Amino acid sequence: MIRILLAIFLPWVLFFTIGRPISAIICFIMQVVFFGGALLTAGLSLTLAWIPSLWGLYALMKYKSKTADSE
Repeated sequence: MIRILLAIFLPWVLFFTIGRPISAIICFIMQVVFFGGALLTAGLSLTLAWIPSLWGLYALMKYKSKTADSE
């Protein structure tokens, strides 16, 4: 449950917890750019801010299925 919340609100932290540090750095940069763009354009690009969260949820699903297969 905690990892799902991390994937939604702080996806770059999730990538560190599943052992993908390069993806975490890329995701952090994406979040800063998208949220910064949303602030500068008065929320017009706020829909782009969901891209890192969706990427985090997708990576979490792949991680869970990979660890379930190996057990």
